[in-house]
Amino acid sequence: MARGNSLKTLGLIGVPVGFILIFFIVPLAIMAVVSVAERGQFGGVQWNTFSTEAYLRFLYERDFDDSLIWNPAYAQILLRSVWLSLLTTVLCVLIGFPTALHMAMQPPPRRNLLIFLVTIPFWTNLLVRNYAWILMLRSGGLIDSALHSLGLTTGSLNLMYTETAIAIGLTYSFLPFMVLPIYSSLEKLDFRLVEAAYDLGADKWRALRRVVIPLAMPGIAAGAILVFIPCLGAYVTPDLLGGSKSMMIGNLIQNQFGSSRNWPFGAALSFALLAVVLLAMMLYLLRFRRAPQVAK
Repeated sequence: MARGNSLKTLGLIGVPVGFILIFFIVPLAIMAVVSVAERGQFGGVQWNTFSTEAYLRFLYERDFDDSLIWNPAYAQILLRSVWLSLLTTVLCVLIGFPTALHMAMQPPPRRNLLIFLVTIPFWTNLLVRNYAWILMLRSGGLIDSALHSLGLTTGSLNLMYTETAIAIGLTYSFLPFMVLPIYSSLEKLDFRLVEAAYDLGADKWRALRRVVIPLAMPGIAAGAILVFIPCLGAYVTPDLLGGSKSMMIGNLIQNQFGSSRNWPFGAALSFALLAVVLLAMMLYLLRFRRAPQVAK
């Protein structure tokens, strides 16, 4: 019986371990090998030679005499990706927190309706939603026409193919990922604590700052991770709304595996992106890890 239980336990553990090994560890290992391989003459890789040239190319380029020269172009793309991801996360928090708080303060039947409305954008393909923003942000589009008819502007805002357009598109795309985790935290909030803060002399802003926001912080942190990490690797929105002048690292990686056919450099860029994601996750775990509970 003991041997049978051990085999069952091994079988239960082996399935998820095998899944992680096949669909996570093995692809990462393949990408690691590709990143240190030599680029083929007509694309792809040469498996007989290995070097760190792809990683050096991220910060340097080769001169005519084969010496290394500092080239910040690719680093700037990575920094732009991090900056736009942070900006999108902040905008999602500023919009998502009041929305989630309003939802949590509604009666239960109305909460379900509001949750349904928040999830409606998921019913439409992301590509279609971004094309809708093109119609709104382009010169002479819906936004320009509305502002011009109100007399607020005389010319075009020229929003398309800018970082502003990317930030708007990313905020719209990932806002539900911020609203739902915050709502999940606020739904469990005992609003008698807010009433107690009022009884102790706090006004609305102090009660919000000292009671509501600290209790909602786990949801805010979870939403920030759910928004920041996908934004780093976003491809469709920057490609359609940003153009080549506002390229993000996801577009750069796609170009290396696509038209440029430089697989080693694309794999090296992927690991650079992975390093940023792991850093964000480590900061999240260090900040919001649970303290060990003391046995009573």
